[in-house]
Order: sequence, then C-alpha cells, then structure tokens
Amino acid sequence: MDIVIVSQYLRNIEKLEGNNSRFIYLANMLSENGDNEVEIITSNYMHGAKKHVKSVQQPEKFKITTLKEPGYPKNVCLKRFYSHAVLAKNLKKYLSTRKKPDVIYCAIPSLDVAKVAKNYCKNSDVHFIIDIQDLWPEAFKMVFNIPVLSNLIFLPMNTEANNIYKQADGVIAVSQTYVDRAMLVNKKCKKGIPVFLGTQLKDFDFYANRTVDLLDDTASKNKIFKDIINRMSDKNYSDKVRLVYVGTLGASYDISIILSALKQMKEKELSKLEFIIMGDGPRKQEFEKQAKGLPVYFTGNVVYPDMVWLLSRCDIAVNPITHGAAQSIINKHGDYAMAGLPVISTQESLEYRNLVEKYNMGYNISNSSIDEIKDKICELLDDEVLRNRYGKNARKCAEEKFDRKNSYQEIYNFIINEI
Repeated sequence: MDIVIVSQYLRNIEKLEGNNSRFIYLANMLSENGDNEVEIITSNYMHGAKKHVKSVQQPEKFKITTLKEPGYPKNVCLKRFYSHAVLAKNLKKYLSTRKKPDVIYCAIPSLDVAKVAKNYCKNSDVHFIIDIQDLWPEAFKMVFNIPVLSNLIFLPMNTEANNIYKQADGVIAVSQTYVDRAMLVNKKCKKGIPVFLGTQLKDFDFYANRTVDLLDDTASKNKIFKDIINRMSDKNYSDKVRLVYVGTLGASYDISIILSALKQMKEKELSKLEFIIMGDGPRKQEFEKQAKGLPVYFTGNVVYPDMVWLLSRCDIAVNPITHGAAQSIINKHGDYAMAGLPVISTQESLEYRNLVEKYNMGYNISNSSIDEIKDKICELLDDEVLRNRYGKNARKCAEEKFDRKNSYQEIYNFIINEI
C-alpha cells in the first residue's frame, strides 16, 4: 500500500533521534513490515523553533519530503495565514507530479493544507483520513474573543473546517472531544477514533533513566538547565520539592495564576520549592517579569529526551489552562502521567477533568481561584505520601491510556484493514 502522511508540524527533522512526533512514529509503524511504501510530506519551516530546516535526516524505512513555506514570526499573525497558503499551493503542485497513493493521512491543522489534500483525494479517488490535532477556528477565538464579531470573522474558517470533516473517509483525533466535533458534520463514517497523543512508554523510561553524562547537548549549552542539574546534586537543594510546567508559553496557558499563587505563599513554604518551566512562547517575557523574586527557572525549549529526564525528577505538575480554551487531551498530559506526577489542573475540558478524577491523580481547580491553587500546592508540598499516591495513579493512567505501543495499534489497524 502506498501511504502519504501530510503533517505540517513535525518538530525537529534535522535530527530524528528523540523526535516524539506522532507522525514519525506512525510512519515507522506503517513501514515496519516492508509491505507499505510510506512518505511524509511536511513543511521546511519549523513552527516551534521559528526557523527553516537546513537539512533533513532521512529515515531508513520511509521518506520525508519537505515543501517550501515562507514562515512567520509569531503563532498568531497575518503572515502565518499567508505562509500556510503558500505551503498549500506547493502541496497541490507536488501531489500533481507524484504517483497516485492509496491513502492520504492528513493532520489538521492547518486548514489550507488539509483542504488541498481533501480536494486531491476527492478528484483522484484516493482514501482521505484526517487526524485532528487542534480545533480551528476555535483555538484562534481564544486570542480574538470578541462576542458576535469573532463568529463573523472566523465564519469562513469554520465553513472550511466543516467541509474537510465532511469529506473524510476516516476520522481520528487526539481526543474524543475533537472526534465529536468532526462527527457533527461527517455522515460518511460510522464512528471516529480517539487516540491520545501519548508516547512509547519504554522510550520515555529510557530517556528518564539516563545518567547525566548521557543527556543531549541541552545540559552543556543551556545554562539554566545546567544550573538546575547542579542544584540537584547540592545537598542544600536536593530536598527541594519541584513544581513543573512543560509546554507553550502562550495565550491558552495561564502561568500567571501559578505565579500569583506562589506570591501568596509564606516564606517558609516558598523556601521548600522551586518552579521549573520548560518551554517558550510569546508570553515568556511577561511571565519572567512576573516571576522576579520567586524561585522560578525558565529553561526555554528543551529537546524531548532531556525534557523527560528533568520532568521525571520533579514532584508536582501544573496544567494551568485558561478559561474557554479549546484544548482537550494534549502532549503534556501524557508526559506528566508517564513521569508519575500528581497534577494540579485548571483545565475546563471535561474529558481531561474526568481522567484526573477517574485515576485520582491530582486536583481539578477553577481557573480563577488563586487561593485554591496555593492551598493545593501547599498540601502536596507538605505530604510526600499523598504525592506518591497520586503519582502512582498517574503512572497507571499513562500505562493504560498514553502508551503508543498499544494505543496507536488502533490507527494502524484502521489504515491497513479498513481502507
């Protein structure tokens, strides 16, 4: 079977070791037995790093093709939409010159790229499977949330999303919430398949259990990361309780409420902990300014294996999602669970809140209650037994819900057996 995976956002394809992309993993699965010819078509612009790819590390069993995209300086800007349009145009041109595949497995977003894939499949009688990673325009409404006006501005984008969902021969998504959104308009499929992003548990544990000298270049090039490692080996700091956040520092993630909670803690309580923030984004400088005087450390972006190493040496994870955010089940949920960390979450998504409650792995809190966040941090800070109990429950959740070795088999079976 000739399978094309269209995925605009592939993370670092200059060095595939440690690349935790869902689509790199799927391509490996699909090409493993040699019966399938697999190609990933992606952009030559890296969304996270905001830079162009210099060279691609080609895997042995499948092919990665990069198409030109101009790029953009910020996640939310007009240049981004122009950039997507150019990439979509280049995808259309490439598909017209490539031999016809049996199936196109297309990640969403972006909608421009997915629209080209949809139209090609419809006109060429090719099976079209979508994998919804995020909801557009719902995610953009978080930034431009103006009653009535926002709905009018994003009406064309919403119409396009519906057209893509309708055309799909298979609907897969990173959560049941996203599946339900697509199935509201799709009448072709009997059901959609939710498969959490997750990671492979054995890989996660391998990264977590390495010695310091086996870390990637983060430890030597990132001063803050290196300082954290040094403090861990200092007996004056080794008993600190480490609060951690991993992910984007953007509009949907309210680090401010965690920082406000820390400011309300007593000096004795504050002296027991440090807050490690791994990630980057447009609000980083704002959060850094707010964190002055607090035991808070911003590492910036960290390669996935080294992020796992540090995450697994922390004690409490925070998931501060803002009111009205469209996110459902996201990358950090699986990583927190695999690290065996109790979670303090302000996310409104019922799907994730139910997961926290079902596995009894932490707290669901209002995203406006600074006092409650402070109280729960202090409760976990002072009770190692409670932290360990929640942590064991979180790990059980990871084993049952986030291990790709098991969960991604459902995607594989659908592509191979249902098409």
